[in-house]
Amino acid sequence: MPAPATSQPRRARRAPALLLLLTALATGLACHHRPARDATFPWRSLQLLQAMAPSPTPPCQHQHAPLFPDTLPHITHPHQADATALRILQHLFHTLASHTTPQHWHNDARHQLLNSLQHRIQRLQHCLPHNATLFPGQGPRNPLITVNKYFRNIQDFLRTHNHSACAWDHVRLEARLCFQHLHNLTRTARN
Repeated sequence: MPAPATSQPRRARRAPALLLLLTALATGLACHHRPARDATFPWRSLQLLQAMAPSPTPPCQHQHAPLFPDTLPHITHPHQADATALRILQHLFHTLASHTTPQHWHNDARHQLLNSLQHRIQRLQHCLPHNATLFPGQGPRNPLITVNKYFRNIQDFLRTHNHSACAWDHVRLEARLCFQHLHNLTRTARN
């Protein structure tokens, strides 16, 4: 006896829905269970940062360098921690990818660091919910505004010192501090 004509179209309609469900599940699991290399990302980045400029330059005269915001270490919400980490990574990438970086920096280490940053940025963008960057009710304490202001101050510092080697060395030290804070933010995001 032939099968009813309606069973075939029903199966065809279920397949795309099942495929979408499985894709969403796989994406959610991939973002929830982060690979072990995620835990080493900040420390590997610190090594690359050191390899970029193994010999520090003398400090700039009249150095009024920006200070890392003291409110960021107090972030406790996982999505907020991820969104803040993403913004820091985006600014670090933009800053370190500049064509004004010092000539004495080792390009191989710099390019490895930029590739690592780009990979991490893409991963966080993929895993964050679309509304994760919106933190209602935080007003002036919004960490994304704080991060933007901090990196704007870094850019101003570089311009003030004419993108000199000493200014870039200080920026490299600030990047080091950012990676240490990223380690804390990723621990918050995992909990």
